[in-house]
Amino acid sequence: MIDWLRRAAEPEAAQAPAPVVNVAGRALAVEVRRLRQARRMTLRLAPDGSAARVSMPTWARTADALAFVRERADWLAAQLDRLPPPLDLAPGCTLPFRGDVLTVSWDTRNPRRPVVDDGALLVGGPVEQLPARVQRWLAAEALRLCTADLAHYCARAGVAVPPLGLSSAKRRWGSCASDGTIRINWRLIMAPDAVRRSVVAHEVAHLVHFDHSPAFHALLAQLFEGSVTAANRWLKAEGRGLYRLFG
Repeated sequence: MIDWLRRAAEPEAAQAPAPVVNVAGRALAVEVRRLRQARRMTLRLAPDGSAARVSMPTWARTADALAFVRERADWLAAQLDRLPPPLDLAPGCTLPFRGDVLTVSWDTRNPRRPVVDDGALLVGGPVEQLPARVQRWLAAEALRLCTADLAHYCARAGVAVPPLGLSSAKRRWGSCASDGTIRINWRLIMAPDAVRRSVVAHEVAHLVHFDHSPAFHALLAQLFEGSVTAANRWLKAEGRGLYRLFG
């Protein structure tokens, strides 16, 4: 299941720390979401493996959620074992970019600012600064494209363009704050364009409907030119792989 954020009532920093459970020797945060429409508890693992997410009815207790997670510790351990191993960004490695793959070509003669050239990402400068330089470039590309995406979908929805920021959150692809600010996970620059655009369209739909009601989904289907189902399916299958690089 894809964990799309609802409009947050409070900034993330003001929220209480998530409770923690032990799963196969690992401390795993437990994120609890109480949903009016929920009739039972559901459990999923965050894309980067940093948290167990429980969705449950509004009347359920946090203690019930923790017990629910502990009862399914073996399932969580199996999911953690399936996480792709982390990768180091180094000369010659491959880098996902907008659904394609670039080979990182480092040379002191290359420009410091990364340049895409025929399937390669040309980068110069000190090699020890290579990961940070490439990450900054990816974030800049994400902001550039998401800015255009946001303007496009706001025009389609007939709403003003709100402030946009990038997120480095390890558990969310996008969010819409109470003041209308939209934040998009910068790692989506590594996903296919349609996947990134579906997340932006999703958050724009929240500017009109602050829930996941039928009206919200109907608007999202009007805004997004592709298949929301296919985009969600890609994130479910491949989203964890976007966390292999850059911690």
